[in-house]
Amino acid sequence: MENTEVNKLQNRNKTIIVTSIIGIAANIFLAAFKAFVGFLSRSVAIETDALNNLSDAASSIITIVGTYLAGKEPDKQHPFGHGRAEYLSALLISMLVIYAGITAFIESVKKIIDPVTPDYSRITFIVILVAVIVKLVLGRYVKSVGVRVNSGSLKNSGDDAFMDAVISASTLVAAVLYVFTHISVEAYLGAVIALLIVKAGVEMLKETLSKVLGESVDPKMARDIKATVMSFPQVSGAYDLVLHNYGPDMFNGSLHIEIPDTLSAVDLDKLIRDITDKVLEKHEVILTAIGVYSLNTQNSEAVKMRENVSRIVLSKQYVRQIHGFYYDDEKKSIRFDVVISFDAPDHHKVFEEVCAAVHDAYPEYSVQAAIDRDFSEQ
Repeated sequence: MENTEVNKLQNRNKTIIVTSIIGIAANIFLAAFKAFVGFLSRSVAIETDALNNLSDAASSIITIVGTYLAGKEPDKQHPFGHGRAEYLSALLISMLVIYAGITAFIESVKKIIDPVTPDYSRITFIVILVAVIVKLVLGRYVKSVGVRVNSGSLKNSGDDAFMDAVISASTLVAAVLYVFTHISVEAYLGAVIALLIVKAGVEMLKETLSKVLGESVDPKMARDIKATVMSFPQVSGAYDLVLHNYGPDMFNGSLHIEIPDTLSAVDLDKLIRDITDKVLEKHEVILTAIGVYSLNTQNSEAVKMRENVSRIVLSKQYVRQIHGFYYDDEKKSIRFDVVISFDAPDHHKVFEEVCAAVHDAYPEYSVQAAIDRDFSEQ
């Protein structure tokens, strides 16, 4: 299993690097032609677009470096690997895009203040048309690969390429407008292009920062993992799933399982190992810890009490779930965990109300409750 995961990661990284190299070649080709034509025609919009192509090429270089660093083996300082290096490369790319957009906007404003009459030729229209076609094909290809290998950098590059195609098409429209009306909107179009570039960079930055800060797990992924765990006949409940992301498609996690209180330590050990292996095989998630909730199976009174306590707890606003219930008649104690929604304005107040309500219903029992969070809540 480990060799399979290593080979898969190596193939993914190779795909990202090859795709990035194709992007670099295409963008350098377009940047050179646009810069040349923009210089000859004195078109600030074309020159601005050429700068954007250079920033796209630089972004692909950063993607390659980030992919290389992310593929390094775990070490003592980074025992979970270096996968998050991809997020750092995405941060650099977004800042580079923002810088390019701001620089281009400043140059466009200078041209608005001190206008230069553009000089279009047939080659101008040909180059712009080629740019539109190349960017459309490149964008579709890069984004499709990004979706297939779950690379945020490639997906953003694909979207950026599509936007470049639209921008280049707008430049072509402006050129045609000037030829037939002698009305030059080049500088203004350059400013608009620059602002669009800045907007794209800011959106990329926000998306990457969200991943760095730690996003909630995909609810479907959480449901699928819990369903896999629940497929074992000894497991009557799967709760408290927490996943930590260490790069795209690299998850470590933990959860609690509810099992009969009669299960032996030997059987429990085998069960936990089997669950860990199956979750890794089906979902490529490494479960580093599996906690245990014991389920009353030898006391009929516990079933009635569980149903009643559940009804009391779930009647409270913002309570999403109760689990881990166990009734100890000998020690006169009731224990359970309660999941409170992130929407609750005061989690502790809700928790206190839950504990008080259960204690009022069973004053002769001590209530040992704990607050839980649903980390896949949407």
